[in-house]
Amino acid sequence: MALHRTEIPPETLELLRRGVAIPAHPLALDSSRRFDRRRQRALSRYYVDAGAGGLAVGVHTTQFEIRDVGLYRPVLEAAMEDSRAWTDRLLVMVAGLAGRTEQAVQEATTAAGLGYHAGLLSLAAMKGAAPGEIIAHCRRVAEEIPLVGFYLQPAVGGVSLGPDFWREFCSIDNVVAVKVAPFNRYRTLDVVRGLVEARAEERVTLYTGNDDHIVLDLVTPFTVKRDGKPVTLRFQGGLLGHWSVWTRGAVRLLQRLKEAVAAGPIPPEILALDSAVTDCNAAFFDVANDFHGCIAGCHEILRRQGLLEGTWCLNPDEGLSPGQAEAIDRICRLYPEFSDDAFVAGNLERWLS
Repeated sequence: MALHRTEIPPETLELLRRGVAIPAHPLALDSSRRFDRRRQRALSRYYVDAGAGGLAVGVHTTQFEIRDVGLYRPVLEAAMEDSRAWTDRLLVMVAGLAGRTEQAVQEATTAAGLGYHAGLLSLAAMKGAAPGEIIAHCRRVAEEIPLVGFYLQPAVGGVSLGPDFWREFCSIDNVVAVKVAPFNRYRTLDVVRGLVEARAEERVTLYTGNDDHIVLDLVTPFTVKRDGKPVTLRFQGGLLGHWSVWTRGAVRLLQRLKEAVAAGPIPPEILALDSAVTDCNAAFFDVANDFHGCIAGCHEILRRQGLLEGTWCLNPDEGLSPGQAEAIDRICRLYPEFSDDAFVAGNLERWLS
């Protein structure tokens, strides 16, 4: 067995396996596109008080460009410092890892040194590499920190990966979970099949990142056959940019879905939530414009609530798309039951203090 520098404490691993809501932490900037430390702290406090089971930091929603402007370590430090200062509750802390092997290993070392429990490994920089090279990359990074695999949708830079890849990936003994986010049912099943073929279902936990099917992922049994016998897996939680907004509602939704699965069979009103949540995501993530405004759309909800000052991104070309604000208006009007505006309003001053 390989030696790993970092292992997840048993109680934290149990929490991860049980399944929690992990919002992908956005980046707070001021009007000059500089790091807004006060509002970054307020966001972390918001997620903790909303009941999130962890935080994912340095990921796509945090903006990959933080690496280009020297903010990777400061942003990871901030979330760890702020969450620890705000609560004694157990949280699963996940750091985004990106780049080719040397960079990803360096980021894994940084994250582990700051106390992060796992690394969400983006493979976008490995596009064009042979499958064996990508697996070798993953194995090397897994020597530094437990890994959460990341099937990122190709529309925003992800790499298409088949079941053979996921079988090899899930065979790495320091892999603890996979965030499945190809926004594609065929590719989602490729991950399930690979995990089952690796015989890793007791060790690797599935988290949804499929914003077009959040609810269905969380209530559907995924059954594939191994050696002629059915093996059933379930998604246990979500690690989502979508859950960086209206987070208290997301935490309650996950709990409601877990209760529905435990009670069984799933009633139609639970299944009907899937299209409603997907409708919300279409506005937040700017599906009409191929996800161009996906980060700014989340910022816009947080701006309206007062948590962020504006929708600025590090890349000046990223912002709300034409018509996206109106799409968000429609969602806010149609789905107040998902919103946590009143919760935020009641706590905003305290979080910003």
